[in-house]
Amino acid sequence: MSSVARSSDRPGRPAVFPMPLRVDAHHALPRAVPPSGRDCARHAGPQPRRTLPTSRIRAAGAQAADGVIHLGLGEPTWPLPKPAIRALGRVRACPYGAHAGTLPLRRAIAAYEGVDAAEVLVTAGAQGALFSLLQAFVGPGDSVLIPDPGFPAYRTLAGWAGAETQTYPLVSNAEGGLGRWHLDAEGLVEALVSSPRVRVVIINLPSNPTGSSASVQQLAQVADACAERGVLLVADEVYRPLSSSVPVPGLRAVTDTGVVVSSVSKAWAAPGLRVGWMTGPSNVLEACTPLHATATTAAAGPSQAAARALLEASDRVLPASRAALASRWQALADTWQAETGAVLDPPDGGFYHYFPLPPSAWNDPVAFCASLRDRAKVVVVPGLVFGEGGRRFARLSFGARPDAIVQGVRRLIRAGGVAR
Repeated sequence: MSSVARSSDRPGRPAVFPMPLRVDAHHALPRAVPPSGRDCARHAGPQPRRTLPTSRIRAAGAQAADGVIHLGLGEPTWPLPKPAIRALGRVRACPYGAHAGTLPLRRAIAAYEGVDAAEVLVTAGAQGALFSLLQAFVGPGDSVLIPDPGFPAYRTLAGWAGAETQTYPLVSNAEGGLGRWHLDAEGLVEALVSSPRVRVVIINLPSNPTGSSASVQQLAQVADACAERGVLLVADEVYRPLSSSVPVPGLRAVTDTGVVVSSVSKAWAAPGLRVGWMTGPSNVLEACTPLHATATTAAAGPSQAAARALLEASDRVLPASRAALASRWQALADTWQAETGAVLDPPDGGFYHYFPLPPSAWNDPVAFCASLRDRAKVVVVPGLVFGEGGRRFARLSFGARPDAIVQGVRRLIRAGGVAR
């Protein structure tokens, strides 16, 4: 552990923990006010108080014609591991279950994460965990500090809680973003210090879309800054088990006061189970559990049984996933080199290749990527989806099948979709 510790352990200072904004799940969402009097006649029916756009990541592949190769959506395409299949086949009863998740699954998660089972809340995917966290800890007038570029759901979930978002940069060590990306700890802390309304900071290790990570020293710097200001630090670590070579440091390497969010969707190759979790201090879990319970009651029982089997077989499942991903990366790297002569460096983790678009795409990268879908019959996600910092880039998922990767990369490069 670094110098970061629980605030209560520091002599002469009172304990400082982020306090939940909401303690009653009934206050999580505003109520719509129905029309009255003559206004009723003008309404064809109830009108929504809020609407959300379709996922911009999924929108990149919408309206794709037959024969289009999809390298956009970030999901594994290797088979569901056998421990999960066997566990699903053994299910004979399907009760609601405890809000926090079954005890056997929480113990399996705790063993993997290195925490106590009482510090685990099982959710409906990692996004279920993020939803509950932001509903509990932010509201109107608050800000959430998120990476740019970063996973677009962070902005959406913060907005749904009534909060604004502010960004901190991810940076590349080479001009034009051609080198390795990493967390800019100093830039994050500067943004935090200058933004007194920030109540939650989200980091993503490794990053979606860049595949970048952070050093232990950078994580400690960020964790210290958040602890000093009573700001809740949330680490989205869904891709961390898929480190390319050297293990990616996680939040628990530097502090036990933040919250770690993860799921079985990526590294355990089971996105359809919709099982995720958060681990963290008791005051955070106590605030989030009623919101989670109101939204979903509990994660699906059969899915929890399968997730437990996957976690308990991590010593076999994770190496197999890394091997499947390594073969897909090799297909990408070999084809890229054959087409361009360039040798690619693998990301720190995850299954995304973040590449520069040609200058002709910078003005409207969304339209450019849509044209690649229609002309070259290949789907990639415009980097602008992940924030203004991604305007000149696009994201390619090499979670796809190797044959699809080879053909899709050829189409992408030959259609002029990559900066030279």
